Amino acid sequence: MKLRKGKTKSILDASIDSALLAVEIYNKPRTTFRSEGFIAMMIIAWTRLFHAYFNVTIGDKYYYKKKNGRYDTVDGERKAWELSTCIKKYGNLDHAVESNINFFMKLRNKIEHRHIEKREVDTLIFGECQSFLFNYETTLIDFFGRTYSINEALVYSLQFSHIRTKQQDKANRSALSKDLSEIVSFVERYRNSLDEATYNSQEYSIKLIQIPKISNTNRADAAVEFVRWDALSEEDKAAYEQLNVIIKDKTVKVQAANVGRLKPSEVVKKVNEGLVGKSITQNLHTTLYKIFSIRPENGADDPFDTQAEFCLYDETHGDYVYQDAWVSFLTHFIQSSGLEPKELRQKERDAEKLDVDQYRM
Repeated sequence: MKLRKGKTKSILDASIDSALLAVEIYNKPRTTFRSEGFIAMMIIAWTRLFHAYFNVTIGDKYYYKKKNGRYDTVDGERKAWELSTCIKKYGNLDHAVESNINFFMKLRNKIEHRHIEKREVDTLIFGECQSFLFNYETTLIDFFGRTYSINEALVYSLQFSHIRTKQQDKANRSALSKDLSEIVSFVERYRNSLDEATYNSQEYSIKLIQIPKISNTNRADAAVEFVRWDALSEEDKAAYEQLNVIIKDKTVKVQAANVGRLKPSEVVKKVNEGLVGKSITQNLHTTLYKIFSIRPENGADDPFDTQAEFCLYDETHGDYVYQDAWVSFLTHFIQSSGLEPKELRQKERDAEKLDVDQYRM
């Protein structure tokens, strides 16, 4: 579809400009507002893409109306459908694509009032960011044709070495601010809420492994090649899996549910093994997770609203499992805080909450 000058073309041009600006923000090496800027501009790009599509298909009708039939207005202007409404009205997005967009709409709300300068978030959500962009261009082409493809305008950003030791990663995680910890927790909860097919799809999150090309058989070949997983032969997939094992320090990933996740009774046992002259009970453990708010109450609207560093919701079994980090935290807290069980139970009765960050090692 070749658009002439007019409202649809103006909206579409603004959409493409927003996507290009998103990439420019993300690829600038000194940018500290990288993820926030990328997400904001890409949501604008997606929203205007749908507005352009609706302007072609249903005309000038993608605006909110009041019960009396009049248009809802903001500062005198008609209020256009937001991205979430656009997705519902369109009703034909692939589930994984929609999950990817919903991830960023929710994440935008999480980071809107936080200033996060650390690059850990950028690294954490790189796969989702790449799919957010790829899905946008795919949808752009589906709506308006290859004339509007923008991939030729984009290049891979240059990367500095990002090899880190386990000790460095541990230090970085321990230095996370409260705001950043909440963002990381949200990302983990959202990923855990997805079914396997959606999470493993390239439309939800691009999973890349960066391997230097040793040589080119053809010197005119591109230095970077992007190969889709579903386009690989079984032999190539097997070779990748073998390489993946080598990269993970020769540790083979065992496919099993809740590996390394602990039941409450196991938490109590491990904590007591690490304490000297003190102990906790199952009942006190319940008190502790409540006053530290690491998981919601039973029957909560959002059972996934946990502090993922310590606790995760097991949707299959409808209960909660705990991380080794929770054992370490409780062992340190009980041993060093000076608070007795009766004091902790009184805090629970008074609905008094404690801040995890104040009691970390």
